[in-house]
Amino acid sequence: MSTSTQQSFTSVLSVNPYKETYFSGISSFISKAPSPEYSKEQFVLSYLNTKDFINAQIEISKNIPDEDLFDAINSKAYDELALDQAIEYKIQYIETFNVLDEENRHFHVFIVDPIDITNTFLHPVEKIKYIDIIIPAPLLIKSIYAKDIIESNGLHCFIYIQENDAFITIYEEQEFVYTKSIKFSLMDMHERFCELYGERIDYDEFLNFFSKESLRDSNSNYKQFFIRLYKELFANINDILTYARRAFEIEKFEHVYIGTQVQTITKLHEMLEVELNIKSSEFDFDYGFETNEQYVDQLHMLMHLYNTLPKDEKYTCNFTLYKRPPKFIKRESGKLIILVFASFALAFAYPITYWILTYAQGLQEDLLKQEYQEIHINKITREATIKNKIADKDKAITLLEEEKKEYIEKKNTLMKIHKVKVDYPMKAKLLATFAKELNRFHVNVQSLKYSQPVNSKILLLNLVANKDRKITQLVEYLTKMYEGKFHFDLKEIKLDKETNKYFSTLKVKIL
Repeated sequence: MSTSTQQSFTSVLSVNPYKETYFSGISSFISKAPSPEYSKEQFVLSYLNTKDFINAQIEISKNIPDEDLFDAINSKAYDELALDQAIEYKIQYIETFNVLDEENRHFHVFIVDPIDITNTFLHPVEKIKYIDIIIPAPLLIKSIYAKDIIESNGLHCFIYIQENDAFITIYEEQEFVYTKSIKFSLMDMHERFCELYGERIDYDEFLNFFSKESLRDSNSNYKQFFIRLYKELFANINDILTYARRAFEIEKFEHVYIGTQVQTITKLHEMLEVELNIKSSEFDFDYGFETNEQYVDQLHMLMHLYNTLPKDEKYTCNFTLYKRPPKFIKRESGKLIILVFASFALAFAYPITYWILTYAQGLQEDLLKQEYQEIHINKITREATIKNKIADKDKAITLLEEEKKEYIEKKNTLMKIHKVKVDYPMKAKLLATFAKELNRFHVNVQSLKYSQPVNSKILLLNLVANKDRKITQLVEYLTKMYEGKFHFDLKEIKLDKETNKYFSTLKVKIL
């Protein structure tokens, strides 16, 4: 077990409550659990089908503090969605960030009738007793991004067909955007197929063709009716994607993933890509788990993948009604029992402890008196020593200040001498070097500045000429003439309209 919240568990059990299938995971190996039982060492996850919850988007003012957030969302959900006030719905939410709205916070809200949870998990709870997490199925897809199984950050659509539900879920930049249940579960598709075929066939026979026959190679009478069924499915998907484009201002879907609860030979993603003209792939990923099963329901794999993630990398939207009781020491009854035993222990221990402490205190007092006499003598001696040292320190500080003052005066004198001997001759030498060239091109020097930053020598010449060409010819000549000795930098030439002269600053760096 890799997540911090499950460190005390040795195995993970994923539950499909609708088909009552169970898969147990230990480390990275997953296997089917035909007869699951309760174990306190076992962490249990399950999910809710999309058709079993209400999903909506709600805005809440940023002025509402976090401690009042749940009540505000709860109240607004009842009002905006016209929920039955007589039912105490379970409401969970995840926040989505909208940088364009500075006044409100945006939330995806998931709403479930507790009676639906009770009915759905009636039989699983009889076997395994507790379920730690029940999460809406579309939110499990977040795990694929967290594990970099899908590397792209674009806009993706996921379609998954189960026996009693089918859903479309949209993610953008690895975040949940929208989900919708569609009436194309395997059971719905069977009913519709019988209508198209004009005759009722057995569900197992329908499922056998759906999963084991290749629509491309089949010569069965069922083929043309399955083609019509798939076209209706793809048309319904296209309608929902068209709605999503308008509702969420989506330009295009970069990728669509489609899969089913049972393995199929017919490549639905290839047919979908042709129908919708959107790049499509199978909803079947490499999750990094080992299994001895030929094919495992993708939602089981997603639940085990979800369990491996840190809390901040997954959606925490838990609808479970079957939480484990707290540890014995955290229960009210446990605290009471511990308090009673502690009271008895304290009552018997107090007299003996008091006598022992009194005797020990007497011995400690005698030892402290002896120690005090020794420390007092040392204290008096050290106080006298410190007083002498402080006097010596004050004398040394006075002498140091006088030496510092004298040092600063000498330093300033030497700096002035250096500036006169080095700086000014350097300026004159450099100016003399360029004087001949300045005269040749009829360029004047308005002012100059010489500086020596760290590890370099810079001369700035403020040039004046009656034509800008003279300045550019001068710089071109100097660059060729003194290559390797100086580096010349001329950024711009400005025209002074009042004097009709051109001004520029030439930066000369001595190499």
